[in-house]
Amino acid sequence: MARLREEPVKIVAAARALEDAPESRHLDIRDDPKGAYEKLGCPDRVIHLAWGGLPNFRKESHLVEELPAHKAFLGELLAAGLKSLTVAGTCLEYGIREGELWEGMEAAPDTAYGISKDRLRRWLEQRREQSAFGLTWGRIFYVYGEGQSERALLPQLAAAAKGTGVLDMSGGEQVRDFVPVTEVADALVRLTLGGGDHGVVNICSGRPKTVREQVEEWLEENGWELKLNLGRYPYPDYEAMSFWGSREKLKQCLS
Repeated sequence: MARLREEPVKIVAAARALEDAPESRHLDIRDDPKGAYEKLGCPDRVIHLAWGGLPNFRKESHLVEELPAHKAFLGELLAAGLKSLTVAGTCLEYGIREGELWEGMEAAPDTAYGISKDRLRRWLEQRREQSAFGLTWGRIFYVYGEGQSERALLPQLAAAAKGTGVLDMSGGEQVRDFVPVTEVADALVRLTLGGGDHGVVNICSGRPKTVREQVEEWLEENGWELKLNLGRYPYPDYEAMSFWGSREKLKQCLS
């Protein structure tokens, strides 16, 4: 919202919980989607960020509840005449792959969340073959910053610094691609307003960094004193040990 307010556009925001977004219109995609396009004010472009069931990536509800609801909602918007759609995807669509990940790779997700997002993308691409609309699929990597869940790494770090002074974590040697939420918002807005028909685009920093390096960087930036209890948790079994995103297509789209 903050990034969109910098642009000369009329904004209509929709949220399930209005107490979290007081300027928004109430809209729950799990309700009957009929008339959703009109409820949103018949928009020219839509940025779709909604998804439930997180951060549990293996929950079957991603497949049996979230995916059908999102198909029905977005299908209603497209049938009613929406011409440009930007959707938040996930780097988990790539599956367990090491190294630099780029958009030309075949998706091979192995979590219910990643599979659901990939199926939604493929379904939208099939819809585009039947009716013309712009589609941008932002494949987002590891976001941090304002608005994060308290269970995310940075908020846990802040809480530990103010509380026990100790953070239990993995060994911290896994390599990831961390990108601030402000950069994600900027990319989504610019991709949407600059044409809105880019296909799959990685939204990432393009900078590989170990989790431990990122944690230590946050500690230094914020002046926090904290003991890291490394190795307390195992490494996630649904991710490769070392991967990050290619920014080449993103740079081309934004240039």
